[in-house]
Amino acid sequence: MPQVVRSRIRALHGPPPVSPLPHRARSLADREAVAVLHRAARGLLEALPELTDRLVEALREQEPAYRAAMETEPSEIWQEVHHSLRHNVASLIQPREFREAAHRTSRWIGESRAEQGVPLDAVMHAFRMGGAMVWQDLVDDTARRHPEDTRLLVHVAADVWNFVDEHCGVVAEAYRQAERRLSWRRENQQRLMTAALLDGTARIADLPDAAVMLGLPVQGRYAVLAVAGARRVPHGTGRPPLALPEGTAALWHSAGDVELAILPLGAVPVAAEAEPRADGETENAPAPGPAAASAAELAALADDLTAPPGTRVGISSVVDGLASVGDARRLAGTALRACPASGGTILLDEHLPTALVVSSPGLGTALADRVLGPLDRLDPADRDVIIETLTAWLDSDGSAQRAGAKLYCHRNTVLNRLRRFEQLTGRCLTRPSDAVEVSLALAARRLLAG
Repeated sequence: MPQVVRSRIRALHGPPPVSPLPHRARSLADREAVAVLHRAARGLLEALPELTDRLVEALREQEPAYRAAMETEPSEIWQEVHHSLRHNVASLIQPREFREAAHRTSRWIGESRAEQGVPLDAVMHAFRMGGAMVWQDLVDDTARRHPEDTRLLVHVAADVWNFVDEHCGVVAEAYRQAERRLSWRRENQQRLMTAALLDGTARIADLPDAAVMLGLPVQGRYAVLAVAGARRVPHGTGRPPLALPEGTAALWHSAGDVELAILPLGAVPVAAEAEPRADGETENAPAPGPAAASAAELAALADDLTAPPGTRVGISSVVDGLASVGDARRLAGTALRACPASGGTILLDEHLPTALVVSSPGLGTALADRVLGPLDRLDPADRDVIIETLTAWLDSDGSAQRAGAKLYCHRNTVLNRLRRFEQLTGRCLTRPSDAVEVSLALAARRLLAG
């Protein structure tokens, strides 16, 4: 058998991957094979509708991914297959004239199938089925009309299959590019929708679509968690290195220096069933109301949450409905501002007085200056000792004994320092209104200083 040389089909379908070899004369067998291929391809063009019908039916039977599309839009699928076959078969005859049009068709098919969600494997299978059917028809037509020329097709078989592989590559690349665009678009839409929910700017009419897009119920219970001061994991997901309790769902969103998480919560626990008593009567076990159950749920979450040292975490109250996520975000921001600079987790429901202070920093600063201002006339070290003692005493529920244990001093020392505070400020710590003002002033001094 004479040596097979590069046919003009391969030469005209793109530059070779390596430097071209010196020009060699084309063998007679190769030239004859190309002529046979062109003659058979022209016959395929004349019977193209029948070839399209057979390929569409083969796809229906052998490729399940195409079956649904054929049921909903059969004419569109037929036209697509016909268009692709026409350009590709014509490219076998006149590659220079039809190559770019054939590539455009293949790219369009790859993009369309990606948008429709047809798996790439199914698209590639469909193209190879088409290539196999075209090649078989070329052989069958030649064997029927010119059986003596059938052997010559061996010389162009590799070129035909290289042509099929070339278009499979075009389809795959177009599919992947479209998939990346679609993925970026979905992620961007999810990010924008999440931001709108957290900002409270989402329209009520958009909530059902947002719920489907984000996998969240429209009518549900939600809390928002705000995190600051935590470094993101390098080359990671961008989320803070925060360990939520196992089974806790979270939808994260970055808002500058603060990371936010929407926490969808479960249904409110129902009351326990009535239990029989010894006398045969029944009594209902006490069940917490919705607010108490929500507070307990968030308290359990805060207790089980682990964060790196220095991380500040604020957790909002529970809100009802996806439309209220913006309110929860603002509450989480308030809780975050109530966190000490050194780090920690603040559950808003458990620090409402402190939240009041940070919610109005101007009033908080004015209160701190009014209540604690007289201490600023002291030596800083002396002032700090009094403030430390006052804080320990309040944290110990007014017990000088426990405050002294915390400060490693005698209870009388604590009492002496408290009396000095009262003399300097004119406040009476046993008067409830003064005690409240002192507590809020200390929180304002701690959280709003600087």
